[in-house]
Amino acid sequence: MLGEIVGAHGVRGEVKLHSWTRPRENILDYPAWALEKADSVREYKVASGRQQGKGLVARLAGVDDRDAAATLQGSRITVPRSELPAKAPGEYYWAELQGLVVETLTGQSLGKVTGLIETGANDVLVVAGERERLIPYAPGLYIQSVDLSGGRMVVDWDPEF
Repeated sequence: MLGEIVGAHGVRGEVKLHSWTRPRENILDYPAWALEKADSVREYKVASGRQQGKGLVARLAGVDDRDAAATLQGSRITVPRSELPAKAPGEYYWAELQGLVVETLTGQSLGKVTGLIETGANDVLVVAGERERLIPYAPGLYIQSVDLSGGRMVVDWDPEF
């Protein structure tokens, strides 16, 4: 998921965006988006996009008025994984980390990654198990290994913390 449509902008069908790309304007580099809302997915071509104040605004082909734009609010913006930039070894997309089982060095399960938080200094994993834990995403320090195919991450973390 690259972002979300958070509202309508103006009367000509533009939508306001929240982008999770870095830099955030990169979401506008993709020529087509799949918008997911509830159980439906619909493809749209991106006709134009720009920064508007502190946010981003886009015009989607076929969305010509405020009412049509408003119906898209809450839609998650996705693109096929094949369109995403290549990753260097040891790099992961956030979506790949979500759902991984998190275990300590001794094999104790702490739960699953349910989200990530961007803090500026480093990203933080939200791990939900018998309770929620926040673990800094610091490879080599706290994150010892990531096995996407096995659905597992090993962390150097005190389970009491």
